[in-house]
Formats: sequence, structure tokens, C-alpha cells
Amino acid sequence: MASITGSSATAMYCSFKTLNRVSNLKTSSLSFKGISYSSIRVNPATRRLSITCAAKPETVNKVCDIVKKQLALSADTEVSGDSKFAALGADSLDTVEIVMGLEEEFGISVEEDSAQSIATVQDAADLIEDLISMKA
Repeated sequence: MASITGSSATAMYCSFKTLNRVSNLKTSSLSFKGISYSSIRVNPATRRLSITCAAKPETVNKVCDIVKKQLALSADTEVSGDSKFAALGADSLDTVEIVMGLEEEFGISVEEDSAQSIATVQDAADLIEDLISMKA
């Protein structure tokens, strides 16, 4: 069982502590069962920060309308940003048709990788906003 705190890690009979930084690598010491090993170099994990903004309400509403139309849902069916396509009864072919409808409505082109990441109405609206902002 291991535990990690800050820049040190401790496991059964093993401890790891960072001594100093050398460019992108860390020079460290490792102690295992009483034997000390110095100058072990470890690459730090890459940390990424992603900031996204929610799509405009009018974009979400348009996407809701397109989803309702493509899935032939009744007018009283509740569709919101949190609605998942699968929960609305969409299969993979329906999702492809929804994406095609979105491309036509908004004048965008959605890459296959991006299309596969769409699971909710909000996902679709956010992607649309991103693609539109890239075009501008």
C-alpha cells in the first residue's frame, strides 16, 4: 500500500523524497529496506488545466430542437442540456444523424473524433461553440 503526499511517496519498506529539481527532471533519493540509492531521476507527470465555458442558451435550445426532430420526440418530451442521447433513445446511427443536422444548421464540420465524444446535448452545444469560435 502506498501513499503520496506532496513530492514524497512512501510504500511498505520504501520511501521516496525529492531533493532538488534539475530542468524538467527531478533528482531524488530512494531508500528501500535500509539501503539508500541517490540520484534517481524521475520525470514529473504533466499537469493540464482545461477551462471551458458553457454554450450560450440559444445554442443549447437549437441543439435541443434538432435532437427532438432527429429522434422524432413528442413536443412534451423534456430535452435539456443534461439530456443524454442514449437516454432519449438514440443509437449510434441516430447520433450520426444528429451530428449531421448540427453541421447543416450551424455551418460547421465536426471531426469524427469530436463526434464520438458527444454524449449529451450540452456536449454538442459546447463543441458547436468551440468550432464556431475557431472559424471566426
